[in-house]
Amino acid sequence: MTTRCAPMLAGLGLAIQFLTRIPLPIAIDWNDANRRWAARCYPLVGLAIGGLLASLAAASSALPDPLRALLLLTLWVGATGGLHLDGVMDLADALGSNTSLERRWEIMKDPQVGSFGILALVFLLAWKGALLWCWLALEAPLWALVVLPALSRGGAVALLISVTAARPQGLAYQWQQGLYWGDLALALLPGLALVLVAPLTGLLGMALAMGAFTWCFGRGMIQAFRGINGDMLGSAIEGGEVWLLIVVSSWWWFATG
Repeated sequence: MTTRCAPMLAGLGLAIQFLTRIPLPIAIDWNDANRRWAARCYPLVGLAIGGLLASLAAASSALPDPLRALLLLTLWVGATGGLHLDGVMDLADALGSNTSLERRWEIMKDPQVGSFGILALVFLLAWKGALLWCWLALEAPLWALVVLPALSRGGAVALLISVTAARPQGLAYQWQQGLYWGDLALALLPGLALVLVAPLTGLLGMALAMGAFTWCFGRGMIQAFRGINGDMLGSAIEGGEVWLLIVVSSWWWFATG
């Protein structure tokens, strides 16, 4: 392994450890080069998750669609260890409090989950499961299921680049250091290989839909919190996945209706 390749592989390992529960029992240095490559590998990790989902969907084709949808949702949550769901609950509790900015930050830091957080979790998983069921019933293309987790994590990288961290500490602030738009372009390069199995118009449509969601989410976080933090990045990933499930399911329903 050359010195030039070391940060790339270390960054991939760091991204896997940070975004998934896939066992990778090695210690990786947290330094500028590794961290930057890890951010570039966010969509690549998403492609791996999407590949697992598409493989399970294909392998379980003999099962009823509701059971297949539940299996896919279980794998989806299990692969990420529910890391992003924790951010969804923290953000929901803070926004639901309808109080001052400082109090919202205090609520977000509280390790206990409130009623708004529980409601957000229940409805997010319900929507995700129902949309997966629709996806399977409509026989939507499996390549889109591969792309979807990658684009949502690419959206998280875009947020890191375009939206200032609300406070000069925490993971979001650390991830932002040294990141530029060129890093996002590099991060999305592996997804170009999908043009071999997927229509370019479909890929571009999903990318544009993700871009619109990311822009709206970023503006919302600036208005509510004057910036982003790690919980918001996790929420953006989960929200982006649900949004793309809605977009693709709707598009396929109209295309085949």
